[in-house]
Amino acid sequence: MSHTTNPDSAASTGGSPSAPFTSVQDVIDRFTDHGYLADSRLATTVFLTTRLEKPLLLEGPAGVGKTELASKLAAVTGRRLLRLQCYEGQDETKALYDWDYGKQLLYTQMLRDKIGEIVADTTDLHEAVQKIGTQESVFFSDRFLASRPLLDAIRGEEPTVLLVDEVDRADEALEAVLLECLGEYQVSIPEIGTYTATTAPYIVLTSNNTRDLSAALKRRCLHLFLDYPDVDRELQIIQSKQTGLPEAAARQLVGIVREIRELPLRKAPSISETIDWARTLAVLGAEQLDATLLAETANVVLKYERDLDRAREALPHLRDPNRHVPEYAHGHGHGHGHGHGHGHGHGHGHGHGHSGEPPRDRPEPADDDGERTRTAKDLPGRHDDGYYGSRTSGPLQRPSVGVSADQASRSWAPNTRKRPV
Repeated sequence: MSHTTNPDSAASTGGSPSAPFTSVQDVIDRFTDHGYLADSRLATTVFLTTRLEKPLLLEGPAGVGKTELASKLAAVTGRRLLRLQCYEGQDETKALYDWDYGKQLLYTQMLRDKIGEIVADTTDLHEAVQKIGTQESVFFSDRFLASRPLLDAIRGEEPTVLLVDEVDRADEALEAVLLECLGEYQVSIPEIGTYTATTAPYIVLTSNNTRDLSAALKRRCLHLFLDYPDVDRELQIIQSKQTGLPEAAARQLVGIVREIRELPLRKAPSISETIDWARTLAVLGAEQLDATLLAETANVVLKYERDLDRAREALPHLRDPNRHVPEYAHGHGHGHGHGHGHGHGHGHGHGHGHSGEPPRDRPEPADDDGERTRTAKDLPGRHDDGYYGSRTSGPLQRPSVGVSADQASRSWAPNTRKRPV
């Protein structure tokens, strides 16, 4: 059987179909052999998907391995991978099937003489149309059907893994088209009938949560939310990709990336971008990470200028492993206490205001020489020009806004609560 390839789908052929998973540990082991580190929760869901023959809906931020999971599932099971990439305005002719009108027209021209024979004994146009109408099913048959990924997965002879990628980007009308395929593993074509899968495909849907999916779609699927992994697992993932970055630097990079994700960013760094950053630093021969090098290469993981500025401003503080992310870097500006060691535990109440920058006058630390030293290092104006990696020259300076002493006193009051604009 021939399979149609189009810009909206991608198909790859695996090896011979492998034996079904025997246990959750078998899923973990086989995925690990193919370079994908799955935890027990994910492995359990994959195991149930294959045993219960139910579609799997993966939701979560971009870049946490949702699409890669479907690819590895095909590789692990030896199934053929079919991919439907969803986008706004997509209709069923790009997802289910379409008629090969060019082929129909070609056959019509080739059979012109035969059509003449069919209508030769007719006496008027109405009778000729009636006779031709009895033959119209010839041109709406399986011969002229152009399969798209959904139909290809159902009527194909090979076992498949169907990836419906970024389903949240498609219109709700396409969700309705998916329901029959997800619920009954079948596709109905009015001109022909219903195709039912002889071997149920493994179906994986991914969503980046740009909109809520319908309850009808979710009801037909097993659901799993994939978030960023913990520190140790993310470090294992980076090491498994053989980036070339030394282990100590890789561990430090993972910690920095995780704190960058806590900043108010338009797009947080994904796992795949962290891997790219590790490879970048390895190519540059980095043995240890410093704020300057990180600021110069931060564009590998941050793709928006405002995100870059915020990260570069915070990097000198993230670089110190003895410090938490500074409150102004989080952009909270509401003075909740995290116990940064200011001598009074919770509720230090900085009240950072609207600028998102550190206050000039930091409280004097308690009798702790180490903490006093770190605080002194973090005072604005200490570093040379360009240290912060921002587009401005020199250290970041608080702009003068003509605030009176009385206003300043009220602004920095311990009980002040302000949210950034």
